[in-house]
Amino acid sequence: MITKLAWRNIWFKPLNTILSIILLTSSVAIITVLVLLEKQFEEKFTNNIDGVDLVLGAQGSPLQLILSSVYQVDAPTGNISYDSAKVWMQHPFVKKAIPLAFGDNYRGYKILGTTPDYLEKYNAKIKEGRIYEKNFEVVIGGEIAQKLNLKIGDEFFGSHGDAEEGEVHDHYAYKVVGISEITGKVVDNLILCTIPSVWQMHGGYEESPVHGEEGHIHEDGDEHLQHEHEHHHDMTLNEPGMEITAVLLQFRNKMGIVTWPRIIAQNTKMQVASPAIEVNRLFSLFGIGIEALRYLAYGIMLISGISIFIALFNTLKERKNEFALLRVNGAKRFQLLKLIMIESILLCIVGFIFGTILGRIALMLISNSAEQDFKFSFNPYEFIWKKEGILFGLTLLVGFFAALIPAIKAYQLNISKTLANA
Repeated sequence: MITKLAWRNIWFKPLNTILSIILLTSSVAIITVLVLLEKQFEEKFTNNIDGVDLVLGAQGSPLQLILSSVYQVDAPTGNISYDSAKVWMQHPFVKKAIPLAFGDNYRGYKILGTTPDYLEKYNAKIKEGRIYEKNFEVVIGGEIAQKLNLKIGDEFFGSHGDAEEGEVHDHYAYKVVGISEITGKVVDNLILCTIPSVWQMHGGYEESPVHGEEGHIHEDGDEHLQHEHEHHHDMTLNEPGMEITAVLLQFRNKMGIVTWPRIIAQNTKMQVASPAIEVNRLFSLFGIGIEALRYLAYGIMLISGISIFIALFNTLKERKNEFALLRVNGAKRFQLLKLIMIESILLCIVGFIFGTILGRIALMLISNSAEQDFKFSFNPYEFIWKKEGILFGLTLLVGFFAALIPAIKAYQLNISKTLANA
């Protein structure tokens, strides 16, 4: 009964109520987005560097090298000689070395030349088909298969560089021979092939060109595409003077991790960067913005609490006669106090619910934008019960303190004096 009465009283002055709800909704939405973004962003970045101690690449920005080679979200710093890199890849300190060669894209998804160890690193098992063995055979990530509706046996032409609108390389077609399982990691949005495929595509080998429309997935039975590979000589990893983009390195001991940055910089035209160091640096930069937005959200929440307090305090004067009549009809002092508190708490609950929903809608929009630009998505449906539970408690606390003084005033109401002045 009291709750029903409190709900009706909330809408006694709808404009005040709507303003308080909007302020609370805004603050809860901002904090919800930040909590989800921070957790998922950190998880994605941390999961993708597992098994990578250092990255060997061209000189330039270490952070750019890490972002481009590990996360596929930036342009590479340049190319390095495969022969020079191979010397370091075969060093006794190195446990595993995975070379990477960037080349083209298909409808915005990067085509990456690498070894099957890359799939193993991300524990991306082949769900359909098999691993690539010959040049221009590709294994596609599970996300790509779903989004582009690619199947085993489909063939397509790549576009030059990272831009979907780049020049179409129609002299060789890539053939899908495998589809990997979805892992939630960067490999889900990559098209993987052999490194010589990338070299051959850009090496001017056009003995038997096959022309087609950009982005067209050719049907099985296209005679030109089926016999294309029979008319040229496949390049191999033994080709001299070729270049790659980077190498992902895993070491047998910590000595290489500590000493190689200085040794490589002093003795070669290459660099090695530590993913752990660069990601921590990125988190620190990212964290400044997160903290600023979080303080802004807390500020808005404080303002919403003040708004609720002012609304309750002002209406208290207008509702003195109502409270006095309730007391005459048997309501106790504590019930009046409880009524004011419930009004404030209901406002906060409504604001929290709307804020949680709005925050997830905002994260969905952010995810769609990140997916288009970086093939990087977030899950708006995840619930972080501990942090969001704390947020809910904080929201209720704001409501409690906002209603405290008006509730005490209602508790201390003098019935006879109020009715005498009515």
